Amino acid sequence: MQTRRLFLSLSAMGLLTGTIGARPVHAAQPPVFATNGVAIHGYDPVAYFTMSKPVEGDAAITSVLEGATFRFANAEHKALFDADPERYAPKYGGYCAYAVSKGATATTVPEAWSIHEGRLYLNYSTGVHRTWLKDVEGNIRRADVNWPSVLGP
Repeated sequence: MQTRRLFLSLSAMGLLTGTIGARPVHAAQPPVFATNGVAIHGYDPVAYFTMSKPVEGDAAITSVLEGATFRFANAEHKALFDADPERYAPKYGGYCAYAVSKGATATTVPEAWSIHEGRLYLNYSTGVHRTWLKDVEGNIRRADVNWPSVLGP
């Protein structure tokens, strides 16, 4: 029954067909997922580490990484990010970590997040996040193999 449920949920999300987020796997994707050029829907990546929750960033306090603008709640968070963007930027460019583990890309929501071994991982939804948490280590291993080839040519 677990296998059938997983199959149905992956099919519904489009992960088995590579169409999640209405984006084919082979289409070229930017290295950082951004909406209108803004990463993490405008949420502060450092706040996940320092405040243990998603916090909206200020449009006046920003840094650019790989063409995407990251917003920060305060100047301290911006300084931390600028000193070590690899540490604070979400893995897999902020694309859904679970989708990347399945060989696809998908959008994310700021509320579906986790920090594992000092890295920030985002997911498509809180439901996908629950699935991600069932095998974090395995999902990361698979995602690491798939990244960055899922971005396309």
